[in-house]
Amino acid sequence: MPIVTVQVTREGTTPDRTSVTSEEKAAIIAGVSQVMLDVLNKPLESTYVVIEEVDLDNWGWGGLPTAQYRKKKAEGKA
Repeated sequence: MPIVTVQVTREGTTPDRTSVTSEEKAAIIAGVSQVMLDVLNKPLESTYVVIEEVDLDNWGWGGLPTAQYRKKKAEGKA
């Protein structure tokens, strides 16, 4: 029984959003489950997918909090 954990930032997919939608979560669950079936032959009904939404302040990248990293990258400095 595989258990797959997917971590995403809580902000959503566009700047005006503050969360990942139920539809997006359903698509993640379906896609990850299908990969487990295709690659490891694990039946869909035996695969658990856990989605963890992480506050952007709790996510770092490139040695910086993500918001700062993205700003730096947008300025062409990363």
